[in-house]
Amino acid sequence: EKDSLVRLVAVSKTKPHSDVEEAYNAGQRVFGENYINELVEKSQTLAHLEDIKWHFIGNLQKKNCSKLSTCKNLSLVETVDSDKVARALNNGWKRNGGGSILNIFIQVNTSREDQKAGCMPENITQLAEFIRAECDVLRLKGVMTIGAYGYDWSQGVNPDFIELLKCHKTLCNHLGDETLEISMGMSDDYCKAIDMGSTNVRVGSKVFGARNVNA
Repeated sequence: EKDSLVRLVAVSKTKPHSDVEEAYNAGQRVFGENYINELVEKSQTLAHLEDIKWHFIGNLQKKNCSKLSTCKNLSLVETVDSDKVARALNNGWKRNGGGSILNIFIQVNTSREDQKAGCMPENITQLAEFIRAECDVLRLKGVMTIGAYGYDWSQGVNPDFIELLKCHKTLCNHLGDETLEISMGMSDDYCKAIDMGSTNVRVGSKVFGARNVNA
C-alpha cells in the first residue's frame, strides 16, 4: 500500500519524443527533465498528451526562470534553492502560468558540497517562510536532494537521505504541515529511498535505458 503513494518521475533527458510518448501510452504520466530548453521544446511538442505532467529536476538559476515558466503542463519544479530563484520563478509563473498555482520543492544541499546546488539545511525554514509570504503563485510541496554521487551502501545508510529526513521533519514541524513530500532516490537507490520514506523518485536508466550523451 505504501508503494502506491510513491510517484515515479521518469527522467527523459536526451531521450527522443517517441520514447516519452511510448512510456506515456504504457501508462506513465510524470516525466522529469534536467535542461530547460529541452523541457520547453518537449512540452510543446507533446502537448497533445493531455494528462502528461512535467517536473523540472535540473539546476535552476534566476536568469532561466522566465523561460522555464513557458513549459506546457509544468507540474512541479523540484530545484528551488534560494529567495532569488523563488521570486524569479514566481514572477515568471505570474506571466505565463495562466492563473494557476505552481508546485515546488526546496532542493537541499544535504552533502554540503560546494559544487552542488541546493539550500543549506540550516536555511530551509527561512526559505520556506519566504516562499509562503512572498511567492503567491508558488505552493511549497516538499523537499528534495540529489546527494553525493556513487554512495557505497555497504558503508551503511546514505547520510544524505538521513539529512533530508531531518530537514523534512523540521519543516513539517515549523510550518505545521505534515503533507510535505520527500523527493530522494534515483535509478541506483530508489528502492532504498522508498524504504526510508521517499514519496517521489527520479528514475531514468531503469525506465528508458542508458542515456544517449550525444543527443
